[in-house]
Amino acid sequence: MEALNLLESFIRSAQLGSFSAAARRLGMTPAAVSKNVARLEAQLGLRLFHRSTRTLSLTEGGERFLADVSAHFAGLQDAFAHAAQHEGQPSGVLRLSVALAFGREYLVPMLGDFLARYPAIVPDWHFDNRAADLVREGYDAAIGGGIELTEGVVARQLAVTHVVAVASPAYMAGRRMPGHPDDLAELDGIVRRSSPTGRVRTWTLRHANGQEASAECRTRMIFDDPEAMAAAAKLGYGVALVPTPHAAPWLATGELIRLLPGWCAVWGPISIYYPNKKLMPPKTRVFVDFVIAYFREKRLAALFDPR
Repeated sequence: MEALNLLESFIRSAQLGSFSAAARRLGMTPAAVSKNVARLEAQLGLRLFHRSTRTLSLTEGGERFLADVSAHFAGLQDAFAHAAQHEGQPSGVLRLSVALAFGREYLVPMLGDFLARYPAIVPDWHFDNRAADLVREGYDAAIGGGIELTEGVVARQLAVTHVVAVASPAYMAGRRMPGHPDDLAELDGIVRRSSPTGRVRTWTLRHANGQEASAECRTRMIFDDPEAMAAAAKLGYGVALVPTPHAAPWLATGELIRLLPGWCAVWGPISIYYPNKKLMPPKTRVFVDFVIAYFREKRLAALFDPR
């Protein structure tokens, strides 16, 4: 097991380009990761990295060794995970990548039931609004949308999300309710700037009868976070076009109301992603099955579909 830990420190450091980044991923200190790599080098009699105060790069021998061990390391981890099951129950640390707001609102509440069923599993969840590289970064699973299906990664769709127009009852008091997307031009808009492109996002809404129309409000403020947009709409600052997972909690309480019933735009699927391994760790297998069953039980796919 010690050799596996030394290898993991080396592989993560090589993949992420620094001891510090590897330490964050492994839940260790940079000094401990550096020490593990040094011990591995001593055992091999081979210098694996060129080190400086600013950079960390593989030596020629380190590159060869990484190529030799990377393909086998995941299989070794899985074999250890199977062998180390706690009294026949799935066990171990479960590393998950999930978006901030979505994870907090929809996944954290399921943890109680999951841990009651699988007490030997320790969730190690990373909340981040970016698409994770499961294989390179060592995650057991990820939940979200827009994650590239690289070699060795599979996805199972959980739901399809849509974009809807919402506002607070207080904001709409005394204002004419829009009957068509064109009517949004008369209302204050909380619009979204795309983080990847820096451009203000515009939407084309589609009606159940097949009609399509552009939805553009009078820009009042620009945010780059849909959760903040929904919060601003709830406070009465204007109309927001937001994905249904961010709107649904406030629509349920009545703090937001939906404008333009029947009109929406497809935002995209939410899926659970995990490495496609011949020997999937039991902790990953039961988590994937639990999440799929949880979405079905809570009818989240229907909640996110406003049509």
